[in-house]
Amino acid sequence: MLDKISCQTLLASLLIAISFSLHSAAISAQSSPEQSIKSSWDLSELYPDIAAWESARKSVAKQIAELTQCRGQLNTDAQTLGQCLQSNSEAYKNLMRLYTYSFLAKDTDLANSAFRERHTQAEDLLTTYSENVSYLEPELLSIDKDKLLQWQQNTPALSDYDFLIRNTLRKAPHVLPAREEKILAASSAPLRMASSAYSILTNAEIPRPEITLSTGELVKLTPSGYTQFRGTENRTDRKAVFDAFFGSYINYQQTLAQTLSGQVQAQIFDARMRGYPSALARSLAVDNIPEAVYRTLVGTVNDNLPTLHRYLKLHARLLKIDDPHYYDVYPAIADLDKQYGIDDAHQLLDKALTPLGEDYRKLYQDSVGKGWMHVEPTEGKRSGAYAMSAAYDVHPYLLLNHNNDFDSVSTFAHEWGHGMHSLLTQHNQPFAKSEYATFIAEIASISHELLLYKYLAETASTKQEKLYYLFEELQGLRGTFFRQTQFAEFELAIHEEVENGSALSADKLNAIYGATLKRYYGHEQEVMKIDDTYTVEWAYIPHFYRNFYVYQYATSISAAYYLMDKVLSGGPKERQQYLSILEAGGSDYPYDILKTAGADMASPEIYEAVIKRCNQLMDEIESILKSN
Repeated sequence: MLDKISCQTLLASLLIAISFSLHSAAISAQSSPEQSIKSSWDLSELYPDIAAWESARKSVAKQIAELTQCRGQLNTDAQTLGQCLQSNSEAYKNLMRLYTYSFLAKDTDLANSAFRERHTQAEDLLTTYSENVSYLEPELLSIDKDKLLQWQQNTPALSDYDFLIRNTLRKAPHVLPAREEKILAASSAPLRMASSAYSILTNAEIPRPEITLSTGELVKLTPSGYTQFRGTENRTDRKAVFDAFFGSYINYQQTLAQTLSGQVQAQIFDARMRGYPSALARSLAVDNIPEAVYRTLVGTVNDNLPTLHRYLKLHARLLKIDDPHYYDVYPAIADLDKQYGIDDAHQLLDKALTPLGEDYRKLYQDSVGKGWMHVEPTEGKRSGAYAMSAAYDVHPYLLLNHNNDFDSVSTFAHEWGHGMHSLLTQHNQPFAKSEYATFIAEIASISHELLLYKYLAETASTKQEKLYYLFEELQGLRGTFFRQTQFAEFELAIHEEVENGSALSADKLNAIYGATLKRYYGHEQEVMKIDDTYTVEWAYIPHFYRNFYVYQYATSISAAYYLMDKVLSGGPKERQQYLSILEAGGSDYPYDILKTAGADMASPEIYEAVIKRCNQLMDEIESILKSN
């Protein structure tokens, strides 16, 4: 946290786990009246009332203002450096607690202007903090390296900052002189214009088509409407949804090509100014991820596309479709007429977590019944779900929109994975090393989902119910492992296109995306036909404006499957190797944390674990189908 000197970076770092793990949830059903788990969180554990929050805000503002007193003093001696870093850490920790309160309160009632005003005050303090500590990284780098390392090794006051110092020294070759850093900082706003323009265009200005479904229902195909109706049972309706929705992007594809090109050029500009060989290298350098991780993921998935093709053929066969098209990807194969209250979700997850050991289960059991969750959908509440763990001295908070369906159970398990990760980190790491990287942030949450699927499939009361759980897991693997890797491959291709001197146009983007999409879905092998209209899908994916972010979905699910396979087939050693990742927090580089735990993310073996699981699931499904 201490080496992130821009407000934008700090905000992104704080909210990254939230945006990464959002689950959609409709506001309709309510939880069972018999539930024992508290349905609303208790923010009084952060501050007893608004007056206490306001008093804390003034105190934090004073702390932040006083941070400037350390400017120019870091090179004085080891004790001064330790005191300054500790003051900075305390101010930031208190700021995060303040921020958490305002963030959570705002999300329970987005129409409440007082809540929003308090959150704006917290955001303003975050901006001020960023400005007031902007000297930290340059001054640390101005200290002689050998002297700085000697101070760190021999000074107890610097023990919590060993990784901060090591990481700052690593970045030294790419930190520019003060004036050039100032110029780059000033350029960040204009370089974000392409992303901002894309957001406005796709969320507010592109006219969204309306179509009439076979049921007579008139629906508007906004992005959420498309997501809702793209898997509808009627095939003619599905085609109409795809044609109308992607047709609306075709009408704006030249403008959207310019916004994406602008985003790519902005990332390449930043990489070149800082002396990185490519935009990919610049992005991966933030957490010191070897480039081999990215390229091994893409290469291994391409080597195993027959597994995806096997799934698509099985999916089409069960839908009784002889000529599958891209609009046939989303319909569910099986249905499950079953309700799950929040207590049901808790009890299922508790049993599913057995392989992680009694200590893990006990920590979960002791936590889940407390007022840490906002469970039910309410008017004005933020949609989706997240875990917020920025209040280090308190505990994680979970926002849910529990709708009594299976997706709600899966979401519950996912978010408690984040919650458990943060709890174990906070129990084992000081605040200065508690902020874990996005690269490992989803492993615990996906592991929870994996264990839940396993438990439910093993305890299903009917073959139909078991088929449902097996297909839910399998369809999730298609969407998270194969599809996100496909996105990662496309993102790399368009950056390399510009880095090699070419320009991006709508036609070129359609061609690059279309070729990738057709290869993944077996267009040439007649596994699934990709109509040219749908090659504009690149314009629908907002993740391409997040700078090599999306690949981490695929690496996270791969690590989770690989590690859970070791846990389920091993013993206490394998379980502790997995738990050591959650306990490590931000004490080391995420790649090194995983490698120490036995998972080398640059090895094809990691990604082949997902391929293995896909084939196991399809073997089980086909075995059940044959026995019917």
